[in-house]
Amino acid sequence: MGVFEASGLAYTALKSNFGSLKRPYKLNFAITMHCQSRCLTCNIWQLKPVGELTIEEIREFARKNSYFRWIEITGGEPFLRSDIVDIVRAFKENSRGLYIVTIPTNSLTNPDVIAKRLGEILNLRIPKVVITLSLDGYRELHDKIRGVPGNYDKVIAMYRKLKELQKTHKNLGFVFGYTMSAYNAGQLMETFRRVKSELPEVTFNDFHINLAQESDNYYHNAENSVSYKADNAKAAAEIKEFIKNRKASAAPEQVIENAFLKNLVKFANTGKPPLRSRSMEASLFMDNMGNIYPSIMWNRRIGNVREIGFDLSKVWDGSEAREVRRLIKEGMEPIHWTSCEAYQSLTGKVTKLIL
Repeated sequence: MGVFEASGLAYTALKSNFGSLKRPYKLNFAITMHCQSRCLTCNIWQLKPVGELTIEEIREFARKNSYFRWIEITGGEPFLRSDIVDIVRAFKENSRGLYIVTIPTNSLTNPDVIAKRLGEILNLRIPKVVITLSLDGYRELHDKIRGVPGNYDKVIAMYRKLKELQKTHKNLGFVFGYTMSAYNAGQLMETFRRVKSELPEVTFNDFHINLAQESDNYYHNAENSVSYKADNAKAAAEIKEFIKNRKASAAPEQVIENAFLKNLVKFANTGKPPLRSRSMEASLFMDNMGNIYPSIMWNRRIGNVREIGFDLSKVWDGSEAREVRRLIKEGMEPIHWTSCEAYQSLTGKVTKLIL
């Protein structure tokens, strides 16, 4: 079963090298904007959402759009939704070719609750479930950036919980997610060193790196972007040093991650996206209220699923979507390079994975 779904995702990604897809294969879905963090780089936690999509609405959406192979669930803090298992189940039951579900967590929810809900998700037998543990520095630095004392220790405790879960669930993968900003400049290698002192088995391959970037429709941080953005030249040097320490691997996810990081260096040095986005071709972003955007980085609302009977084809094939694709081809999309969209760009241009 897993081989079939993996080959289906690989085929769809390969197909995107040669022309436009009829439907997206990846959905970035913010299931809630509630969050316990108080991050310096992101203002999601300041939102007070009311009227988020219900589980019944999400089930209806999953039924009417049954072609996703990759669901990236995000937030806010996704595990704050008590029905997160039912949300994942809705996509698993309807998108029969679903291969991977990815979920980030700030680890502030009770670790036993996260482990219980995650265990139930893993039992749905999705071939690959990947958890990203947000970690932006060593103990005192991470807690300062995230605005919650004791957060670092909860991340480490969550890692150990996931290690135990992985013994009985081979479909579980997890990494630390490190976002580089002005607040942790020059501290990546020191963060790795200190984490490894507590978790000796950790390697550089267990870290995923992003650059802090601005977004009106997701991070809601455009107004204070100058204060948190990293010095890109210094960040590029840091990432290059980090790459040198990663182990060579033929695993597809590591090949893609290595290509992402190499291109992240290019992005940091030039300020330009290394590849054309595949937003509104391979993927789209849906927020907690059902609003549809090309990506988490582009505040251009395409429509709302509540207004179209939860059938994406009504906007995917519409004039606004066609205009967005035209603008992307002409290089007029907002500048960004984040893994939420970059992975689709890389798999849509296979040569960039091997060069």
